[in-house]
Amino acid sequence: MQASKQLRGSGMSSRFLYQPIQEVEAYCKPQFRTLDHQIYSSGRTEGTPFTIPNSLEQYCTLESSSANGSYAAYNSPSTVSFSPNGSPMSQQESQSYSLEPLHSPDNATGSPISGSCITDDAHDFRHKLRELETEMFAPDSDIFDSIENALESGTNIESLEMDSWRQIMDVISRGDLKQVLIACAKAVSDNDLLMAQCLMDKLRQMVSVSGEPIQRLGAYMLEGLVARLASSGSSICKALRCKEPASADMLSYMHILYEVCAYFKFGYMSANGAIAEAMKDENRVHIIDFQIGQGSQWISLIQAFAARPGGPPHIRITGIDDSTSAYARGGGLSIVGKRLSKLAESFKVPFEFHAASMSGCEVRIDSLGVRRGDALAVNFAFVLHHMPDESVSTQNHRDRVLRLVKSLSPKVVTLVEQESNTNTAAFFPRFLETLNYYTAMFESIDVTLPRDHKERINVEQHCLARDVVNIIACEGTERVERHELLGKWRSRFTMAGFTPYPLSTLVNATIKTLLENYSDRYRLQERDGALYLGWMNRDLVASCAWK
Repeated sequence: MQASKQLRGSGMSSRFLYQPIQEVEAYCKPQFRTLDHQIYSSGRTEGTPFTIPNSLEQYCTLESSSANGSYAAYNSPSTVSFSPNGSPMSQQESQSYSLEPLHSPDNATGSPISGSCITDDAHDFRHKLRELETEMFAPDSDIFDSIENALESGTNIESLEMDSWRQIMDVISRGDLKQVLIACAKAVSDNDLLMAQCLMDKLRQMVSVSGEPIQRLGAYMLEGLVARLASSGSSICKALRCKEPASADMLSYMHILYEVCAYFKFGYMSANGAIAEAMKDENRVHIIDFQIGQGSQWISLIQAFAARPGGPPHIRITGIDDSTSAYARGGGLSIVGKRLSKLAESFKVPFEFHAASMSGCEVRIDSLGVRRGDALAVNFAFVLHHMPDESVSTQNHRDRVLRLVKSLSPKVVTLVEQESNTNTAAFFPRFLETLNYYTAMFESIDVTLPRDHKERINVEQHCLARDVVNIIACEGTERVERHELLGKWRSRFTMAGFTPYPLSTLVNATIKTLLENYSDRYRLQERDGALYLGWMNRDLVASCAWK
């Protein structure tokens, strides 16, 4: 309450802190900007290529619901695979197709994607592996039962380390899903095919898309592990894509996620606060948003400028977005421009919208429509981690774009990113980081969205699962979810010539009030000129500003 009074007294309305009003409720459908609708494919190049038996196909069960509305869990084996065009096909058909090289839909040459698991002796390998399966997974037998009996009797187990199996048996007997996931990822990392498949068989009985947070996350992480072993990350995401909901439903899922997770409101509120503070005395304001999505971040800021003493400034917004966001939006950027223009007109705010239909990596100075005399603000909210850096491409768009923005001499640049390290980390530490990060996110969803909520599975599958699978299953240019910690972002901004811009303490106080409406497990910390939002002891989102 005190923070709101101070904001009003300073001349800038607190409306920029997500205070939707009746006139714009119909428009305010916030976007989930980290969602990426492109089809990911596995570019795995690490380790020795090998194929996976068709029995692994039963793990690929990311369908969110059946025709009668009941949800499919991993303890119900799937009998459906997907053909190259996304249509269902039988197991027999999928077996014959699985021996064909995987191709990217954008691969005009038709050559196999690097890292394909296809080898010249694939049939022979499959035959040998099936023989092994017949011996070890025959009816009325279980490899873990056999090993447990051997451990109890003291029988020598060739090629298996006794201590390792004892530890795994102990973890499984305790039902420790998290540790079984970690053990499975370690086996995948070590190319231990036998161990990996055994653990996947156990995991399949432990995970569920309708269970506890760790069970739900575990279902998607298991999917990623299976896809990584089979080098079929693209196939999994094709299955997800062919089941993609109507655009109106997708927008609804993103809106639900925005409402139940404080991270996105926190990010947009902190960025808007920095922009409002930097532009409080300007008459002409140009905002460049590098991934505008639905444009809903700017609703509250337009309202705030409308209430400014002395009248609002002339506002020009350049919205950058590629075609992947058009699906959820229901059309091109013209939709965003019309909605924001109508909103600005209702508040008597002079307004222009400039559409730049391209990805952030394609942006050049002449794409931005910068005009002399406009005070410039640039917004990077949940977008820079999608731009490849020097570890992926010699073009290094991540740093190139920052240098380009610096050359425009902006008054303020806002950065909001997930506080996670998945960019250059090797597979196993990246798996651990993903497990840790998304465990906190799924736990926070569990607090604010009832487990029996009919849309919860759809929200998690369509807005989060694809990211998880991409981080775990894909490599090279196909892995587009490449997060970095704020320390690394700070180095990049500093090298590009930026200096820190202080965040508004009034905004911080209002964010704290917002968090009280969610859960006392959220925590807000200000460190080294940046704001961190976390869940319990895990930082999840960091926000800062530069000039």
